[in-house]
Amino acid sequence: MAPTTVLVTGGTGFLGSEIVQALVEAKNFAVTALDINPPSLGTVSYPSVTYVRCDIMDLERLREVFKETRPTVVTILEGPAFVEPMLIWLAYKLHTVAVNLLGESRYSTQGRDTLFSINVDGTKNVVQVSQECGVKAFVYTSSVTVLLDQLEENFRNADETWSTGRATTLYGQSKTMAEGIVLSSNTPGFRTCALRVAPIFGPRDPVTIPTIYGCIANGETPFILGSGTNLQDYVYVANVADAHVLALHNLLDLGTAAGEAFFITNGEPITVRDLCLAVWKEFGHYPRFQLRIPEELAWWMGWGLEWASWLTNRKGTFSRGVVLDATKTRYVNITKARRVLGYVPRVSLPEALKISCQHLQQQINAQAKA
Repeated sequence: MAPTTVLVTGGTGFLGSEIVQALVEAKNFAVTALDINPPSLGTVSYPSVTYVRCDIMDLERLREVFKETRPTVVTILEGPAFVEPMLIWLAYKLHTVAVNLLGESRYSTQGRDTLFSINVDGTKNVVQVSQECGVKAFVYTSSVTVLLDQLEENFRNADETWSTGRATTLYGQSKTMAEGIVLSSNTPGFRTCALRVAPIFGPRDPVTIPTIYGCIANGETPFILGSGTNLQDYVYVANVADAHVLALHNLLDLGTAAGEAFFITNGEPITVRDLCLAVWKEFGHYPRFQLRIPEELAWWMGWGLEWASWLTNRKGTFSRGVVLDATKTRYVNITKARRVLGYVPRVSLPEALKISCQHLQQQINAQAKA
């Protein structure tokens, strides 16, 4: 039986490369990894994978790639908050390409045109070309931000029945629009689904684990914003890759995931403080004391620093948005993904954190020797 042709957009990025690896290990897929600059991030390449350079904003080049590869499935990978953008494709398509703003820019209204151009128009391009070329299945990497980026609200055990469309960040708004394009395109001959992924971490993680580790050198580990008891979701990169492969199989076989969105997390909500303590412990660091900053005080501090940034024309790292992100309760229910996709987080949160920290330590040691 001939292998299924899969095209992964953003296939050499942090998440994209993990999905490519999962598809290669499944051994029944012919994989093409599309990226604007492959290979990137020191990603391991596979002899059996075809790597193609392409910008998803270039519609004609996209058409050329599709005609050459003739994918059955496409995975378009749009990274969730705090994760680098990526994209995946199959003879069914996996789309993982996206732009995300980090730091203070995450809460800014500037840069809207660029963000929406890639996240929304880019997704529209990939959907259009997929339909033109007879792609049978399309897996879109969406984000929990379509719901949870209503920053001033708490979300406890939210599920897919909760309505979206009220995100207050540009990223959350762009992801909501892109997800809508994908799901509204679902037909019996072009099955689509969206995976709403929580903030991702893992080996080669460019943001989450390195940022938490960096708090040690910055002397920031004693400080706690708000109560420190609010739960939030995270997910290990290999578990996200598993979810994409499961979604792909479902769309090609049962089709019960068609037209549906699914939350994908590790299913282990944790407080930001406990997450940080777990990471610091892996590096042998324990805060000597704790200082709790009340949420209201932190909010006013953020407001003041935003004004200072504006007056000095220098971007800061602390703002009201940061306070809201750190102090609100935001976790979701993954029962639907378990039931429909058969998704079970293979790597537990404690094990995932240990693996991720060990990899970062190896990078630090290698840099020290260089």
